[in-house]
Amino acid sequence: MMRALPLLLLALLASTAAGAAPESAAPALAPAERAHGAVGARLQPGANSFTEAQVRARLAAMGFSEIADLHLDGQGIWRGRAGHAGHTLAVGMDFRGEVAAE
Repeated sequence: MMRALPLLLLALLASTAAGAAPESAAPALAPAERAHGAVGARLQPGANSFTEAQVRARLAAMGFSEIADLHLDGQGIWRGRAGHAGHTLAVGMDFRGEVAAE
């Protein structure tokens, strides 16, 4: 029994040390939420309070150029055309500020 006690203590200490997380370990991070206004967002209809100037500014800040034909459609989504990477795309922005381009 006396010989088994040190081995038992050693095994207990080893298993406790192996299972213990260091105090400085960062907690697991939750999946990042999609950035507001990300291109490719699913646009949702709703009452839109953005002005045309705000929509132009948001699109320009996202790298779009030659923004044209902006209009607010019957679903409350701003729609128009804009240039990006040498292509002209259809763009839209909903009441949440989410942007889609195709």
